[in-house]
Amino acid sequence: MHYNVELITKLSVMMVITSVLAAESRNLRYSAISYAIQALLLCSLFAAFAAGSSTAGHPSSLWWWVVVALITKAILTPHFLWQYINRTGQTEGKAIIGFGPSVVIAGLLIAIFYKLTHSNVALLSPTPDTMLEPFRTNLAVAFTIFALGLYTILSRRDAIKMVVGLCLLENAVHLSLVSLAPGLRETALVGIATEVVVTIYLLLYIIGGIRERFGSTDTFQLSELHW
Repeated sequence: MHYNVELITKLSVMMVITSVLAAESRNLRYSAISYAIQALLLCSLFAAFAAGSSTAGHPSSLWWWVVVALITKAILTPHFLWQYINRTGQTEGKAIIGFGPSVVIAGLLIAIFYKLTHSNVALLSPTPDTMLEPFRTNLAVAFTIFALGLYTILSRRDAIKMVVGLCLLENAVHLSLVSLAPGLRETALVGIATEVVVTIYLLLYIIGGIRERFGSTDTFQLSELHW
């Protein structure tokens, strides 16, 4: 197997940048656009791994995941986000942490998680391949994006921005999955099976209903939902 290490590394780094933009932009449309760009980057990563693990006459099963991810991550999910942002308003509600401090925290998370996971990848996945590039960097990026997604969910009050955080978590999990075993047929099957586009749609549908009923997507103001 021969992978384009330079291309894959560049795509991974760009995924970190789009994660920060999706998480920290207070304009929900910009967050949705940043997520859509990240989804395209992830599809490109899948394609790079698929090309590297394909042999003459035996295309990698990852190509199926490329197609599915392109439809679910890069088309359907951004469409659903955009649709419900237009219904609920494009400005994110008040966050738990202000913009400036939040950007600083996001930067610290990137530096800490990337450094820790890149330096200790053998503890996270003790296999020979993960010690090599591009797998080592990809796993570090995956854990970093996971941390950013979790931080987004925990530090926001706006329900739609929390859904964006969930989307980042999913992308991080799938990036780590393809980085751990890109040559296995089961990798593509598990990846396709764990696409959460239906869950995203249902969450946004519920959020839209809450907005219509209570006039807000601020999770701190929904005390009327108590039984």
